[in-house]
Amino acid sequence: MTWFWFSMLALLGWSGSDLFSKMGSKPSDKYSHWKMVMAVGLVMGTHAIYLLITGTPFSPRDIITYLPASFLYILAMIFGYVGLRYIELSISSPICNSSGAVAALLCFVFLKQTMNGIQFFAVFLICLAVFLLSLLEKRRDDQLRREAALSPDKKYTRSIIAVLFPILYCVIDGLGTFADALLLDTVIAEEQANMAYEFTFLFLAICAFVYVVLIKKQKLVVWDEKPKMAAALCETVGQYFYVFAIGANPIIAAPVISSYCLLSVVWSRLFLKEKLTAKHYALIAMAGVGMAILGFFDA
Repeated sequence: MTWFWFSMLALLGWSGSDLFSKMGSKPSDKYSHWKMVMAVGLVMGTHAIYLLITGTPFSPRDIITYLPASFLYILAMIFGYVGLRYIELSISSPICNSSGAVAALLCFVFLKQTMNGIQFFAVFLICLAVFLLSLLEKRRDDQLRREAALSPDKKYTRSIIAVLFPILYCVIDGLGTFADALLLDTVIAEEQANMAYEFTFLFLAICAFVYVVLIKKQKLVVWDEKPKMAAALCETVGQYFYVFAIGANPIIAAPVISSYCLLSVVWSRLFLKEKLTAKHYALIAMAGVGMAILGFFDA
């Protein structure tokens, strides 16, 4: 049952990261995604160093061992950050986080992990809610544009390029979760995997700083990047609990955690001043029922 509460904490952390990442993504700043990488790498690296100083066992070889999963996760996140410059959070997040279904399918097919009938039904509810929400948001957005008779902003249309980034996130992140299922417990423990991931992100943040600030001569004012720092804190919290949830029960935890996009939609309505319809609430409730079923029957 512990995996369920870890999944809930990861879900809350990553939904907050979604919100603050969108708030910090500036369509006019072509380096915005690299600045986001810097913020996340700084916070994660600080957390990893703290764990190292306080005695958590760790070897540099852990970084190499966990690199397949780290590479896939970080690559997916970069695509996600780029996509937030071109598409609304309420569209991007549900598409991105269909990755849980990708991961569950890979675990079922290749790792021969199993689910009973009620668990399969719950996972189906969650994945269906995510998919339907993405369709609902697209149709709603298109309708509002037609009613307002506005010329669509090139950066916010449902073009192939705009939707491509969250789709890439979905596929690559799903592969990363599958890599986690292969590595955690059998090859590397959860704490060491998390630290390896954080140190890898710190290295990439340093590379991004060199590229953006030293090579491209872009100004970086930390005080102006508060949303990015808040996103980085939420991302680090979510990642910490995520590895324990995936290590304990990957085939069920993956779709549960991926449903954080539904909560992201709620945050986008509350803090980005958008509105929820009855259909939105119904789909969020559908995912909630699925998560409740998984938690109850696992207990």
